[in-house]
Amino acid sequence: MNFDEVKKVYFLGIGGIGVSAIARMFKSEGKDVSGIDASDSVIIEGLRKEGIEVLIGSNSSSVPPGTDLAVYTRALEVADAHILEEVKSTGVQVMSYPEVLNKVSSDKYTIAVSGMHGKTTTTAMCSHIWSDLGKSPTTIVGSIMKETGSNYLHGESEYFIVEADEYRRSFLHLSPKILIITNIEEDHLDYYKDLEDIKDAFHVLAQKVPKDGYIICDNEDEIVASVIKDTQATVVDYKKYMTDIPTLLTKGEFNRKNAACAVAAAVCCGMDKEEAFKSIATFRGTWRRFEYIGETEKGAKVYDDYAHHPTEIKSTLNMIKEEFPDKKVYIAFHPHLYSRTKLLFEGFAESLTDPFFEVVLLPIYPAREEFDPSITSEMLAEEIEKKGGNARVIDTFSEIEAYFASILGPNDILVTMGAGESNKIAYNLAK
Repeated sequence: MNFDEVKKVYFLGIGGIGVSAIARMFKSEGKDVSGIDASDSVIIEGLRKEGIEVLIGSNSSSVPPGTDLAVYTRALEVADAHILEEVKSTGVQVMSYPEVLNKVSSDKYTIAVSGMHGKTTTTAMCSHIWSDLGKSPTTIVGSIMKETGSNYLHGESEYFIVEADEYRRSFLHLSPKILIITNIEEDHLDYYKDLEDIKDAFHVLAQKVPKDGYIICDNEDEIVASVIKDTQATVVDYKKYMTDIPTLLTKGEFNRKNAACAVAAAVCCGMDKEEAFKSIATFRGTWRRFEYIGETEKGAKVYDDYAHHPTEIKSTLNMIKEEFPDKKVYIAFHPHLYSRTKLLFEGFAESLTDPFFEVVLLPIYPAREEFDPSITSEMLAEEIEKKGGNARVIDTFSEIEAYFASILGPNDILVTMGAGESNKIAYNLAK
C-alpha cells in the first residue's frame, strides 16, 4: 500500500502507546485520523487535544465511511479477534501496527531499540541526542517524551528511531540499519515457548541488520552473544562508553547503560562522542519511568514507574533505596497479566521481598487475558511474606487510595508501579 494515497485512517485500539504514535504520524501528514478504544486514558486525552476524534467502546461498525486504511493493535489478535474479522469483511484495507512500521522503516535509516528492559528510555535518549545535534529524526517511542510531550516526533531527515517490540515477534517487521539490544531474558511467556524461543526471535532480527550496519549490545553477555554470533553487521560493545557517561538527570545504573547504548549509536552515525555526552546529560526522562507526580495533601512525595518484570522491579527498587535511604517507602504494585505473574512468580516474590519497603498489591491486571483463578495477588503477597518481606492486598482503587491518604506523611514516599493502571492512584493522591 502507498501511504501517500491514503486520505482517511481509522485506528482500533488507538489508545495503545505505539498505535497512538502512528495516529499522530498520519495526522502530521494531513490525513483524516480517528479511532476507537475500550476506555479513556491520558494518551487518548492527548490525541483529542490534537484534533483526533476518539470513540470509547468496541463496536467495529463505527468504522467511518470512506476509510482507506484501518490500523489495529496486535492485542486484538488475542483478545478480540472477531472485531478484526468484522472490519476486514467491510472491504477496508487492514494493517497491524507492526506492518505499518515495516512500511515506514523500509524507506528510512532505521535505529531500532530492542530488549526486555530499557528500550523505551534508550529510544527516547537516542531521539534527544539526534535532535540536540541537529539530525531531525522521526521517532516512535513507547512512552511520552518529556521534551516533546508526545510519543511521536516528526523529523525531516532519513533517520527513523523506533522502539522494537518483541511481543509476538512484532519487531521482525522492522528493517534496522542499527540495532540496539539492551538485554534478553524470559518474558511474554504467554506467547514464547521459553528462552530459546525468545533467543530465536532476536537472532532473526539480528540477521536483518546489513553488513554495513551495527549491532550495539553487551557482547560479553552469554545470551546476547549467542544471538549475534553469526551476524554480518559490526558489533559495538556499549560498555566501552560507560566510564565516560556524565551525571544523568535520570537515576540508576540501568539508565547509565541505556545512555551508553544511545551514545554508541550516535557515534556509529558519525556524531561527535563528546557532543553526545553533553546532550545525554540534559535528558529529562519519559512518562511512567520513575516519574515524579507530585505531593499528597500531607506532603508525601509520589512517583510512578512502569516496571512490570522482576528484573525491572529489582533495578528500580535498588535505585529507590539509594535515592531515599532515610524515607519510609511504600510500593503500590499492579501485577500485569495472569500468565506473566504465574510464570515469573518466584522472580516477582524475590524482587518485592525487602523489609525496606511496604508493598501493597492490587488484583492482577488482566489486559488481553481471560480470568485465571489459579494465580492471584494474594498468593504473591503470601510468598513475599514467607520470604521476609512486607506485603498485603487491597482489592479496589478507592480502598487503596483511602489507605494511603490516611497513612502517608511528609517523610514518606509512594511509588505506584506496573504496566496496568496503578498510575491512576498516583494522579489521584498527588493533588
